[in-house]
This record gives sequence, C-alpha cells and structure tokens, in this order.
Amino acid sequence: MSDSPSAPAPGLLSLDEALSRLLAAGAQCVIQQADDVATLQALGRVLAEDVRSGLDVPPADNSSMDGYALRLADVPAAGVVLPVSQRIPAGVVGGALAAGTAARIFTGAQIPSGADAVVMQEQCAPVDPQSVRVDTVPAAGQWIRRRGEDIAAGATVLAHGTVLTPQAMGLAASVGRATVRVLRRPRVALFSTGDELAMPGEPLKPGGIYNSNRFTLTGLLQASGCDVKDLGIVPDRLEATRQALRVAAEGVDLILTSGGVSVGEEDHLKPAMRLEGRLDLWQVAMKPGKPLAFGAVRREDGSEALFVGMPGNPVSSFVTYLLTVAPLLRALQGRTARPPAAYALRADFDWPRPDRRREFLRVRLNGQGGLDLFPNQSSGVLTSTVWADGLVDVPALQPIARGDSVRFLPLNALLG
Repeated sequence: MSDSPSAPAPGLLSLDEALSRLLAAGAQCVIQQADDVATLQALGRVLAEDVRSGLDVPPADNSSMDGYALRLADVPAAGVVLPVSQRIPAGVVGGALAAGTAARIFTGAQIPSGADAVVMQEQCAPVDPQSVRVDTVPAAGQWIRRRGEDIAAGATVLAHGTVLTPQAMGLAASVGRATVRVLRRPRVALFSTGDELAMPGEPLKPGGIYNSNRFTLTGLLQASGCDVKDLGIVPDRLEATRQALRVAAEGVDLILTSGGVSVGEEDHLKPAMRLEGRLDLWQVAMKPGKPLAFGAVRREDGSEALFVGMPGNPVSSFVTYLLTVAPLLRALQGRTARPPAAYALRADFDWPRPDRRREFLRVRLNGQGGLDLFPNQSSGVLTSTVWADGLVDVPALQPIARGDSVRFLPLNALLG
C-alpha cells in the first residue's frame, strides 16, 4: 500500500510507515517452534519446512479416459477392428499389449507396455464381447498422462512458509505425506477496556453497550490461525490495566486490545504501557482507525510480548486489524510480506468531501461491475462490515466522483 503524495494529517504517522514498523518488529520475533501434525488436520497451518516428493506423480503412465489402449501401428485408418486382449481397471497392472490387439482400459489405470495411445470409448464401438471397432486414427500419446508429468521425484512441492489450503493438503497427500511439520500457531492475548461494556446475555446498565469487539476480534484471530488467550473486559482503571498487561504478556507472542487508546481521562493504556513496557507509535493518519498503538510489554524474565492497541469503535478495530494486525501475524510466521490484492474498479458513488487522512470506505461489488458505497460510513456502524465485501483505499484529500477508477481491496484478501 502506498500513500497519496498529499501529506498526512499533521503530527500523525502514515499507514505505510506504521505498517513498516510493525512488520520489522514481527520479523525480529518470528516463531521458531514447530509441530508435526496429521496432513488431514493441517488446514490453515504454516509449513515449517519444505515438502519434497519422494516419488513421481503420477508414478506410471496412465489413462486419462475410459477407452482402449492400443498401438498406433495397428490403426492406420478409421474403422479398424481389433480383438480385445485384456481389461485393465484402475489399480490393476496389465500385461504387455500384444501386437494387433487393444486393451479395454479405465481412467487412472496404468498403460500396458507396448501401447502408445488411448482412444476414448465414445470414439469406439464394440463389435462383440471380444472385439472393438476404432472409429478414429489416434495421435501418439493421446489421452496418456505421463509418469512424473505433475511432480518429479525430489521436487519441492510446497515451500517453507506456505499456508496449507485444502488444495495444498491434497498436494502433500499426493506425494505420500501423512504428516507435515508446521509452525506452532501464533499465541495472542486479547482484552477489551471499558466500564460501559457488557457481554451478550447480561442486562445492560444505563449507558452500557455489548462488547462486539471481543467477538469480532476473536473471530479474526481464529481466521488468522491464532490460539487466543481471552482475558475478557478490563475496568477503566490504571492499575487494572497494568495488571491485565502483565497477565497477558506471559506465554504469548502478541497482546491485542480494543479501546482505551484515545486521549480521554479514562483511556489508561498509554500510561500503563509506559509503566509496563514501551510504545513505538501512537496515532496513524488513517480513517477509520486513527488511535493505533504499537509497542511491547515486558515479561518477568525480561523478554517482551508485542503489543497492538486498537480503537474501541467497532469498524475502526475491524479495519485496523485487516490493515495492520493481519500483516503482523503473517510476519510472525515468517511469511513473505506482500501488498494486499488490489483492483482498479469503477466507483458508482460520489465522495466529494475527502479527509486529511487516508480513508478506507466500506463498499460492495454490484451486478454492473462497479462498487456501491454503504450509506453510513461512521466508525460505529458495524452493519457496514457485514454488508461490504471490500474497502476502497482513498488517498488523503482525494475526492471521488461517480465513474472514477478507485483502488478496491477485497476483505478476504486482506485477511489471507
């Protein structure tokens, strides 16, 4: 992501610079511990080593069609009738193909020695139970999958740092890997601050709100492959915040909080962090998400747990997570830093009053190939994050007119 040439709001760090600092810190704290897990249970895990193949895939020439294996020399013209000398289903190794005969063969079955083509059954016609008429002249190698054409023995099929998708699990299984070595999951402590917060199922006191961030952030962390240490809600008191930070730091890679990072008298994270660790940045020139804190909390043994404090507004914490925390978690797993997938699409809306900060608008693809804007872009409207399927990255001070090309960031790509 690159900033607009326009300067960000005075006194604020650009998003690119903030992200660069987070990624640099993550690269210094890459998780080293690894586990062997069953390939069948490895979805979403990150490989701790290369996966190499000990065999060719496929291990032998095989048929990609149901049909008849034969010799080209025996079919000089369409309409030749050949005796059927054998039947070869998948999993059975046939004998050498006798000259002047055909072998009934099925998809995945090994090609018998001597055969140099397969004719699909739709281009053949049985004459009787023991013979077949071939109604086309085949080409050499037709419908034969060659040994090793997918994977050669010794090849690296999955590299260290690869996230195991369903197809990657299948690829590991195709070379015989029953288990894979993966990095342990990132361990993240999570808590929210605010005396106004209540949990769903509890009665709301006057002025209270339900703690949606706890659920949104837990889900985001789980989607990022993390083990979550949930510390619940912390009261708006300095000593309680300090104690929560001390407890959170033990045994985790990252502490993630929501709320308490603004500049009000009841926002205690900043002084608590100065007493329990350090802060490397505080405010970022982005909207939503200006009050972003980053630093580290000291553990009893002198080591540190990284810390990210996010704003309490639900949209702000959601967007901030996607743009900063998700990349940080990838860095902790040693994954290569990469810009998020972005697409130039048409804005089917106007945005005439841009902010001094870089903005991220909640939008959705429409049936005409353009983008619709959620009508209320307030940082408190969580509905917009469910409705939207992406964000428009708006440079500082840049208005948008209907029909303009804008930079679209899909939500699923930001999380991946």
